[in-house]
Amino acid sequence: MRVFVTGASGHLGSAVVPELLEAGHQVVGLARSDKSAAALTAAGAQVHRGDLDDLGGLAAAAAAADGVIHLAFKHDAMFAGDFDGAVAADLRAIDTLGNALAGTGKPLVATSGTALFAFAGLQGLLTEADVLDAGPRIEAENAVVALAERGIRSSVVRLPPTVHSSLDHNGFIPTFISIARSKGVSAYVGDGANRWPAVHTLDAARLYRLALESAPAGSRLHAVDDEGITFRQIAEGIGRGLNLPVVSIAPTEAEAHFGFLGAHAQADNPSSSKLTRDLLGWTPVQPGLVDDLGQGHYFDTGATAAR
Repeated sequence: MRVFVTGASGHLGSAVVPELLEAGHQVVGLARSDKSAAALTAAGAQVHRGDLDDLGGLAAAAAAADGVIHLAFKHDAMFAGDFDGAVAADLRAIDTLGNALAGTGKPLVATSGTALFAFAGLQGLLTEADVLDAGPRIEAENAVVALAERGIRSSVVRLPPTVHSSLDHNGFIPTFISIARSKGVSAYVGDGANRWPAVHTLDAARLYRLALESAPAGSRLHAVDDEGITFRQIAEGIGRGLNLPVVSIAPTEAEAHFGFLGAHAQADNPSSSKLTRDLLGWTPVQPGLVDDLGQGHYFDTGATAAR
């Protein structure tokens, strides 16, 4: 297929693009900077200059493609405090892509997250069958699934909060490592028994390709390898990597210690991918999160400084 990929030069896109190319697909990647365009060209992809606000450009690129993978999200706006604006931009982009593909039967694979359900109060093991009516980014997930009724083979990949690998430079793990360095301890909250699902970047990339190629219309998919690593295990892995003490802090101290990630550090989000594995034959083969933390790349200050 000729595949249009948004977010093509980002963390996940930098794995999805090679995955698609190696499988024989052509890739057209959205690039908003010269640096991103150069990275895509070097990888062997074609470049479409623009961003999520260029709705006309998104529509034209989607219409010219045989399928679309939507990875982009305004993370810079979100971390600057404009989460609502980032969510609204994502919805506009999905609506635009959907209008361009309506009635074609072409695939559109978009992105959501498992942690959204933890923050919405869902308890127990999250499965692909769990659905929410509304919530931040949930409207986008539901809008993509609803595109199946408009003649689009739409699917959504729910990512766990931790998508880990040597390609992960700005995600939760690097951020928690930075906090641990600045505080001199690697901390967890309470007994640290709250669980985070996780997946290696390369395994997630393969799932996006499989979804593009064969996911049924209206599918919800989970890119989950580790169903639930306790946050204490994560803190211990960070402590080993930095040679820092690992400590428990009280819930009342979480915000002061972790900043805006205080609630995330306490989230319990065990998630299953059994339905996804059965549906698409997806089997993760890369190291799990604890093993990946033990490989050292997250703690290489020389590599961090060069990024």
